Amino acid sequence: MTTVPIQPFHDGATVPQLGYGVWQVEDEVAADVVRQAIDAGYRHIDTAAGYQNEGGVGRAVKASGIAREELFITTKLANGDQGFDSAKQALETSLGKLEMDYVDLYLIHWASPQRGTYLESWKALIELQKEGKAKSIGVSNFPIEQLEEIIAETGVVPVMHQIELHPEFQQSALRDYHADKKILTEAWSPLGQGGDILQNPVITAIAEAHGADAGQVIIAWHLAIGNVVIPKSVTPERIVSNFAAAQLELTPEEIEKINALDRADGRIGADPANPGF
Repeated sequence: MTTVPIQPFHDGATVPQLGYGVWQVEDEVAADVVRQAIDAGYRHIDTAAGYQNEGGVGRAVKASGIAREELFITTKLANGDQGFDSAKQALETSLGKLEMDYVDLYLIHWASPQRGTYLESWKALIELQKEGKAKSIGVSNFPIEQLEEIIAETGVVPVMHQIELHPEFQQSALRDYHADKKILTEAWSPLGQGGDILQNPVITAIAEAHGADAGQVIIAWHLAIGNVVIPKSVTPERIVSNFAAAQLELTPEEIEKINALDRADGRIGADPANPGF
């Protein structure tokens, strides 16, 4: 049985370092593939109100037969629900769809600075944690300026920051900031998008050396450098092989070769400073 490393949060909770993401997965499909992921061994599932598949995730969890306390469930506050009162109500809505009393981690999905509501939203998350409806709280897609503001205004440091991060966009400065604040880094789109990085000769050579596939090599790299990682796939074989990446150990030299793939223009998603939504 593959063993997934466990990472500590600064609030005393812990998170499985390898999870399963369901971005762009339809609700009915999510009910099936999340069940497959749990059967494969995943215990960390990442969803969001904006994905519109919390219901499917909840049905999968219920059907799995795994005790709720053995699973780590993340969901996220949608931009349109930002604000103190609306953020609190949004989690109630999410919990209803998930059919759960709490989530293990609640994130503000985007700072969306132009809205000017991320600070009030963060204050709401602090209250939700006190109420036990979110065991831990964090953020996603926040520029450093907004991170510093919510910490300075509330004294509460997010346990996790979920950001775009893959071999061609490694966000070293932001990861250094996280390390200084004891914030865990979580990578979305960890394999990039469109498959180009999976064809990179550096990655494929390392994969061949280990008898692994390119996706497993990239996931193993994330784990080796300390990222929490949530690859997504709806292909049964890929769900299993991604999870098996937790057993793959790269050499320091291989890790350095992947580190060297970083590019200044490697971002493929929206810029958190001005996402446009």
